[in-house]
Amino acid sequence: MKKFTIGFIIGIVLTVAGVWYYGEEHVRARESGNHPEGMAAQAKEAAENTASSLSSNAENFKDDLAQTGKVVRQKVQDAGDAIADATADARTTADIKGKILANADLSALSISVNTTGGKVTLSGTVTSPENLGKAIKLAADTEGVNEVISTLQVKK
Repeated sequence: MKKFTIGFIIGIVLTVAGVWYYGEEHVRARESGNHPEGMAAQAKEAAENTASSLSSNAENFKDDLAQTGKVVRQKVQDAGDAIADATADARTTADIKGKILANADLSALSISVNTTGGKVTLSGTVTSPENLGKAIKLAADTEGVNEVISTLQVKK
């Protein structure tokens, strides 16, 4: 009974430690903007900032309309661009991960992909220099990629 109790307490401590650790990792990912919820929050914030810049004052709308409505359309376009930019990086990362997964020589579990503003960072391990080149080429040939930085290591 004593061994069971000690084992039970150790199990609870390990469970709490695991929940705390992974919970903190989730928060760090969200704050860094690499988490889909963080990207959505960034897009929402950008849209709210743009919307708040639109004044509800009737005189301001009259002035905007007197200038052919370009100011109002531009502000709406800026909001759309901010939302599109926030989701573009997530789409790019998903596209690259899909290509890596489809390639039999590369392991999607061994290669991490991060995208920020069209700049892709590959990290992790590959089995040969040829596979290193394949991973970089897959990333570079993906739509929306402007630059590829590789910290991939060759391990046998």
